[in-house]
Amino acid sequence: MIPAEYFGENMGKIIAIVNQKGGVGKTTSAINIASALAIYEKKTLLIDFDPQGNSSSGIGVDGNSPNIYEALISKVKLSKVIKKSPILEKLDIVPSNVDLSGAEIELVKEYSREFKLKEALEPVKDDYDYIIIDCPPSLGLLTVNTLTACTDVLIPIQCEYYALEGVSQLLNTIRLIKKGLNPDLNIMGILLTMYDRRLNLSLQVAKEVRRYFQEQAFNTIIHRSVKLSEAPSFGKSIFHYDIKSTGAKSYLQLAKEVMAR
Repeated sequence: MIPAEYFGENMGKIIAIVNQKGGVGKTTSAINIASALAIYEKKTLLIDFDPQGNSSSGIGVDGNSPNIYEALISKVKLSKVIKKSPILEKLDIVPSNVDLSGAEIELVKEYSREFKLKEALEPVKDDYDYIIIDCPPSLGLLTVNTLTACTDVLIPIQCEYYALEGVSQLLNTIRLIKKGLNPDLNIMGILLTMYDRRLNLSLQVAKEVRRYFQEQAFNTIIHRSVKLSEAPSFGKSIFHYDIKSTGAKSYLQLAKEVMAR
């Protein structure tokens, strides 16, 4: 189980979607949690902090300049790289593209390199009810920057073989960040994704995750869905692609849990 000291009073402000494994539904969750919060009339900022730029394209925003890379490296104010979402009035986005992949190397020589995102966020963080950060699939300097800047961590875990593989390493990284760089860091919860009720494997993995994390797992489970997979290719959240889908209902319910925690 996650040690109790990881969990404190939820500040509900800056939430990092983190898992160093790829393909766990991290970007899908970042897009749709941010969109659901905006639907609930919460002023929300989605930060694409992954060089692949999938959160940007998945919500219909061009990742070209200006973007998060320039806010980190070129000292451009973050307010200058924030773009309005084309789909929701209450949702803004800071886009990303492949340029961000060079940031880890460029930041190595910088003083207080772990705090660059935190510094960039400082002037704008009070403008939003929620800031959602889509992290890269690694535990490198970009993810360290995110964990240093955020108040809460949401960890998606897919209902497949090796679901818990690497989670202990992630939890250890969070512990070190909490101890040395961000004492207010909390784990908001564990999100089960890619659940397929037709497979015994999904049921077994979900049972094991709930046994291991207990109340730290969200009640909402994200089911495997063709609609969820298709929506980003149209530059839409699941709510704009198919509001009646199971995925849309699940992420609306998950957003309620996020606001309640």
